[in-house]
Amino acid sequence: MKERKERYVGHIVSLVLGIISILTALFYYISIPAGIISIIMGVKTYKKQGSKLAIAGFITGIVGLSLTLIIYISLILILLLQNMY
Repeated sequence: MKERKERYVGHIVSLVLGIISILTALFYYISIPAGIISIIMGVKTYKKQGSKLAIAGFITGIVGLSLTLIIYISLILILLLQNMY
């Protein structure tokens, strides 16, 4: 009887959520949770399996979170500076 290997799809989940985080950067309520979960899943999967897709998910999660933060910090600064002049 063949033994089945345990499949862990954490690397795919991490990559998909990282891409969703980048694509929905204007919607913080989607982008921030997707980015955080992507980073966590990427790190866990990389430690468990050493998957390169896990690294890609980790990186896309960081990019998505960074993009979201840059957009919203810029918007806040623009609104604050507009009121000064």
